[in-house]
Amino acid sequence: MRKPIVAGQFYPRGKEELISSIEESFESEFGPGRLPAKREPKKLYGAITPHAGYRFSGAGAARVFKEVGESAFPRVYVMIGVNHSGPETCVSDEDWETPLGVVKRDKELVKALAKKGMTIDNEAHHGEHSIEVQLPFLQYISKDHEEELRIVYVMIADDDYERWGKMILDAVEESVKEAVFICSSDFTHYGDNYGYTPFVGDVKQNMEKLDKAAADFIVKKDPAGFLAYTNKTRATICGKYGIAVLLWIMSQIRKPRGKSIGYYTSGDVLGNYENAVGYASITFS
Repeated sequence: MRKPIVAGQFYPRGKEELISSIEESFESEFGPGRLPAKREPKKLYGAITPHAGYRFSGAGAARVFKEVGESAFPRVYVMIGVNHSGPETCVSDEDWETPLGVVKRDKELVKALAKKGMTIDNEAHHGEHSIEVQLPFLQYISKDHEEELRIVYVMIADDDYERWGKMILDAVEESVKEAVFICSSDFTHYGDNYGYTPFVGDVKQNMEKLDKAAADFIVKKDPAGFLAYTNKTRATICGKYGIAVLLWIMSQIRKPRGKSIGYYTSGDVLGNYENAVGYASITFS
């Protein structure tokens, strides 16, 4: 069992406090403004959502999970996260616990990924927060399918997006048949704290300009263009490799249309842009 590591830091440890924090994220000025409505049969293929503390990025996550909660419920959610501390792309073979309960892994898909050569490394996932912070939102919007909820957790650590994208997509098609793919990533990390100050004035506008250009490649499902842009600008998008994998998968499915549904920064929350992080919410439907 993978126990929560950032409960009490990135989000509340208590169940009721966590539910209140999630609902506040949905209703906040940077969020969608309301809780998810009734689930509809419309298809959602994938999404990108931020992964900071809920005070900062909860509203951005809420924009994405409102769309997830109002779309058809899939056999499995493939959660694509960042490996902030290691060089290995790997999958978790554990169920994950949050203050809202236990989220079960899809054993069939994990087995299919391992058979295709993806490393199972539970220990690597024990120290990584990028997927964990998404789970309470997913549990909240999946209350109507609580017993059916199944997740697979993959951390991407390098730029071989075609290799990993093909491995994941083939494993899905050969086992569970269909999935929704959710990638966890913040966008530009600006300021001396992050070692990234490509501009010194008009930080709010320049961050948005930098991240919007990255989002343009994303909604076009262009992984090569996206990575070339991040390399050229040195944009500090922490989940860029996971995003590239998601874009490759979306390009192969072909039907999904990318759409940017929200953007703001931690500077907007604090009113201070000396050190700030961008939060983009993007869906593919």
